[in-house]
Amino acid sequence: MGDFSNSRRQLLLLGAGACALNSAEAQAWPSRPIKLLVPFPGGSSPDVVARALAEPLSKALGQAVVVDNRPGAGGNIGTGMAAKSPADGYTLLFTTQGPLVTAPLLNRRLPYEPVKDLQPISWIASAPNVLVADAKLGLRDVADLLRLARTRRGELNYGSVGNGSASHLAMEDMMRRAGIALTHVPFAGFPQVLNAMLSGLIQVAWMVPGQAMPQVRAGRLNALGVSSLGRMAALADLPTLAEQGFKGFEAISWQALLAPAGLPAPLLKRLSFEVQSIVRSDEFRARLLAQDFSVVGSSPEGLALHMAAERKRWAQVIQSAGVQAE
Repeated sequence: MGDFSNSRRQLLLLGAGACALNSAEAQAWPSRPIKLLVPFPGGSSPDVVARALAEPLSKALGQAVVVDNRPGAGGNIGTGMAAKSPADGYTLLFTTQGPLVTAPLLNRRLPYEPVKDLQPISWIASAPNVLVADAKLGLRDVADLLRLARTRRGELNYGSVGNGSASHLAMEDMMRRAGIALTHVPFAGFPQVLNAMLSGLIQVAWMVPGQAMPQVRAGRLNALGVSSLGRMAALADLPTLAEQGFKGFEAISWQALLAPAGLPAPLLKRLSFEVQSIVRSDEFRARLLAQDFSVVGSSPEGLALHMAAERKRWAQVIQSAGVQAE
């Protein structure tokens, strides 16, 4: 992966379409800055990864790629804005599975339909979530949380980054399996979830490691478990939920790059080629690993297949847990 020539040959085999780089349309684009719309607040995990991608993409395309944060409604507002933008390659969308997969399952009145209104470009990165609790509660593992929730029935709040997000559905799935009830408090992003926990408004949350672990190491939060099927190499001492009685439990946060539907094929192929080159580079990989993310760098077809599989999987969780639109 570290050898650029080998990586480049792999990209060609993945259908990146290097021959499309000779297209006059692709060569003429871009002639002005590109807006990278992120439907989450500055400092959130999608914002961090989007900015890590924007810098090398600007160099590759020869035009500035400017991050434009448009948070609200768990990412649905900004995602809807991107879906309604012209399909000319000058507006791109960097978002998460919430607006792409689970929000449409929960809300039939969304102002967009991901499959119809958005063009997949690449699945960029993914990360498991860490279950954290206010350190003042003294919880050491999931069993401690379950005992407390049953003792203080109806008194505990949990935070998420919006209805339908991985942080929301992971907790709903866990509560359904354990037979406990916590009150859901949604926020615009993980920085807001963290502030709410530190101020005592909420007591527990599923969070991405890059946001949670600095506070765990500082002694402000306690980490109770991780949402991946296997332990994370960087957090080898932290047991999975599957190890703590929740067989097969998995809830992964992931991030992807898309464009408005109708993007001309030469532009799509050039974007796919450049983005995969960047994401598979050692520099980008190291930068995301420092934030506890794993890089993917899929083809457009790979992202489309992943979205379809995730939609099927989470539809089952939503139905089983009885999750309702808010």
